[in-house]
Amino acid sequence: MKIIRDDKVKVIAGNNKGKIGKVLKVIVDKNKVIVEGVNIVKKHQKPNQMNQQGGIIEKEAPIHVSNVMLVCSNCDKAVRVSKRRTEDGKVERICRSCNKAV
Repeated sequence: MKIIRDDKVKVIAGNNKGKIGKVLKVIVDKNKVIVEGVNIVKKHQKPNQMNQQGGIIEKEAPIHVSNVMLVCSNCDKAVRVSKRRTEDGKVERICRSCNKAV
């Protein structure tokens, strides 16, 4: 998966198309990500020890990784990403439009 936690991504499909947010969590086995402020759903929660009152809470739901694109920090637009191995053997992600490391 080319998107990791704390990446800045842009939603390219669905109801939240065009929104930009930070990746909070990556669910690798389901190919989904949770993006801050995107795909907000309402959940009815019973009162419990942590939440004494209960009620309706809003939280981010997972979105499929194919519906988001990484935002390059250099050119500030949603880009495709490739991988390249450096001289010391580490793998780095490369922006396809400006050819710099993300």
